[in-house]
Amino acid sequence: MRVYVRVVERGSMSAAARDLGMGQPAVSERIDRLEQYLGARLLLRNTRKLFVTDVGAAFYERSKQVLESADDALTVMDGDQSLRGTLRIAAPHGVGEVILPSILLQMRKRHPLLKIELILNDRIVDPVTEGVDISLRLGDLSEGSFIARKLGHVGRVLVASPDYLDKHGTPTEPNDLADHPFLPVSGLFNNGQIPLIDPNEQTELATVDITVSTSHWRPLHRLLLDGAGIGILQEPVCAEDRANGNLIRLLPKFTVPGFDLHALYPAVRPIPPRIRVVLSLLEEQLGTASPPES
Repeated sequence: MRVYVRVVERGSMSAAARDLGMGQPAVSERIDRLEQYLGARLLLRNTRKLFVTDVGAAFYERSKQVLESADDALTVMDGDQSLRGTLRIAAPHGVGEVILPSILLQMRKRHPLLKIELILNDRIVDPVTEGVDISLRLGDLSEGSFIARKLGHVGRVLVASPDYLDKHGTPTEPNDLADHPFLPVSGLFNNGQIPLIDPNEQTELATVDITVSTSHWRPLHRLLLDGAGIGILQEPVCAEDRANGNLIRLLPKFTVPGFDLHALYPAVRPIPPRIRVVLSLLEEQLGTASPPES
């Protein structure tokens, strides 16, 4: 079951073999034996990809529950309340690169037997279909057979470097933004407008001139520091630069709408202890990790 679960979660025999410290032929042989024992095809394989059958998906979910129960039993027998096993967490790049490392370090200090695998991407990851224990997601959620728990809110801020503002002037009204090159993350503000919330909680759409877009926040961050234009960053990834003056918040009377941060996890009962404990730690830490705009 452990071998099979790892193959499904990693999506390939070779990746699962590396994780388990086994040879790929041994992994393949274990899966063949399992299918023979069950009298059912769990996986469909071609030269490029593995596909999980309907029976295989159902068996995967039951296997996860069995393995969780086995880990819990070992904890009781050892008289040790430390979490054990492997916890797979999916997260957006900004949250995963800036906020999570310190939290993961705390997890490891409290539970040294717990192994953690962090997967970063900015799309919606359904923990049920993609084999992760917890998926941290920003913004609106798609439908799925998971439970969503709100952890906090990640603010966004409109910024530019002091050098850029010295050379090109500081916008003082939303209408001024159209006169400056605007740099977004790809897929955001494609219509050339950004929403701004005024002090009366009214939303105004400001037109912007998109000149450069990037698929990741880091090159955008670098371009803004180097004075390439104005742009919007998540608050956690630019908090230090704002504090030391490397980036300046623009239009401080207006707020760029941020994103709610949710933890998604499979809708199973009871919730496995390591998921329950880690969720509590995430809620404790992330609830204060992204303060409101000031």
